[in-house]
Amino acid sequence: MACRRCPRLRAHCRQIARAKRRAFRHARYWGKPVPGFGDPEARIVFVGLAPAAHGANRTGRMFTGDRSGAWLYGALYRAGLASQPDSVAPGDGLELRGAFVTAALRCAPPQNRPRPEELRRCARFLERELRLLPRLRVIVALGGIAWRAVLALAVRAAPESVPRPRPPFAHGARVRLKLHRRGRPVVLLGSYHPSQQNTFTGRLTRRMLDRLVARAVRWAERGEGVSG
Repeated sequence: MACRRCPRLRAHCRQIARAKRRAFRHARYWGKPVPGFGDPEARIVFVGLAPAAHGANRTGRMFTGDRSGAWLYGALYRAGLASQPDSVAPGDGLELRGAFVTAALRCAPPQNRPRPEELRRCARFLERELRLLPRLRVIVALGGIAWRAVLALAVRAAPESVPRPRPPFAHGARVRLKLHRRGRPVVLLGSYHPSQQNTFTGRLTRRMLDRLVARAVRWAERGEGVSG
């Protein structure tokens, strides 16, 4: 991706790629916008906040090369959605089955705090990715920013499908909405993000994440998709 719509984010990603983290000082950093990754026939999409500064911003693949990715792909592996429980780099053999992983923002933001206008500029990429998944039935929003980003897409595409007031984010929250005015509903599920801030404090446990992923699988098997 060669997007330059957010100069602050592009400068931040380039600076990280130059400075690097000591543990990865010999690595060649990606340092560019990161596209989504997964099965083009996916029924479930996992939407995070943004590439991690020394994770996906380094490897060029979402949730790859950091502890958040280890938590997420571990849960997908246990649910039968991934070929292996961890991912350290593109080409490491990881394949997703019926799942796709992306983010509300394609560039790593300073202090993990994107500005509203940056999220709005990036929304078009998330929208296009979701449109390219004809079997999509469930979206799992990993964190409040991802939750609100998906709701915003639905408000623009099919405002009548979004409850008022807009449903607040919570772990386990669920709402049906449409991403296309003439499309079928998709289920949006909320999950705490598998960040160290949540996993180290016990706010999110493996059991909690496993149960939510299992719930997404059940909804994907019996729910209605977006296209049609």
